[in-house]
Amino acid sequence: MITVEEAERLILENKIDISTEKVPIELALGRILAEDFCADREFPPFNRVMMDGIAIQFAQLKEGKTTFEIEATAAAGSPQKILQNNQNCIEVMTGAMLPINTDMVIRYEDLSISGKTVQIAANISGFSERQNIHPQGSDRKTGDIIVPKGRKISPAEIGVAATIGKSQILVQRKLRAVVISTGEEIVRITENPLPHQIRTSNGFALQASLKNWGLETENVLLPDDQEVIESKIAEFTQTFDVLILSGGVSAGKFDFVPQALENQGVKKLFHKVSQRPGKPFWFGRARNGTLVFALPGNPVSTFMCLNRYFKKWLDTSQGIESQQLMAELTEDFKFKPELTFFLQVKLTYSSTGKILATPVEGHGSGDLANLVEADAFLELPLERNLFMKGEAFKAFIYR
Repeated sequence: MITVEEAERLILENKIDISTEKVPIELALGRILAEDFCADREFPPFNRVMMDGIAIQFAQLKEGKTTFEIEATAAAGSPQKILQNNQNCIEVMTGAMLPINTDMVIRYEDLSISGKTVQIAANISGFSERQNIHPQGSDRKTGDIIVPKGRKISPAEIGVAATIGKSQILVQRKLRAVVISTGEEIVRITENPLPHQIRTSNGFALQASLKNWGLETENVLLPDDQEVIESKIAEFTQTFDVLILSGGVSAGKFDFVPQALENQGVKKLFHKVSQRPGKPFWFGRARNGTLVFALPGNPVSTFMCLNRYFKKWLDTSQGIESQQLMAELTEDFKFKPELTFFLQVKLTYSSTGKILATPVEGHGSGDLANLVEADAFLELPLERNLFMKGEAFKAFIYR
């Protein structure tokens, strides 16, 4: 049996390289960017007017001039104007190119306009050269990286892609995962279970998480039959990037998964982690590089392992730098066994923005309903058995 830290290290050492493809900008939302978005020109590409008003020469104001004649009007999207007479001004609109021979903008709120004559109506002592001007290239220079690869594309990245002319975006290929649930006690959700049966649920919870993370998935239910399990493992290791199994990995008489995996050439990298829930967790790699996460069948164990280990492996493989969130306990908590304990918690926020974690009492790793009462798992280290209010621990948030 290995520690949580050793399990994480082995999993992350087996990250995979993901191939790429180009997709239209309309289909890129939620995908992982596989190229840097670079400025194709300066941002902004010209000295941009930031307020509706007039553009003048600051030197005129400095010499005491406060009345100007309107020479022309510059709208956003129109070619750049030129101030012909230094004694005059040009009316300018937000977003317009700053006219040549001007170096400041005075907003309408500080002016009195009568016909073509403009009088400054505000105290000019606070005015300055270059005011209300967004300087050319002040946001980004040509060639600057605006969005680095490895970023999950949100509407903000879509906006950047559009402004630099990226109608086709290079993204990572979607990983393909199959979720395999095993067990004679499990029936399909459309069936009425007998007293000794339950409807399949783990597969749908895992599949929903994977879809939420951008994977293409299939959900398969198999009986506790080693021959059937081996046949499907042989097939799926050739057609999917990753296999996620739920159930059949412990030491019971009908737990065929570990032997079936090894019989099909999947190399075991570890089996059993010193944690609760999820102690029987099995992880390995097929000859062709397909990874296998074989998780315990109890729903809380399965769900915790996916969020604690698989999500971190996925982020690492995709090149996503994810910050480890911490949360403070709102009350003391005791746990005696020498295992890392993943405590289900409800999250709130303090008035100063701290993440607070309140334990949610459940009935063990089989208590599926308790998952909807909590938001995250709080990782409590194995070398201790008393965890005090106000202490911060790693939080793995699933809601």
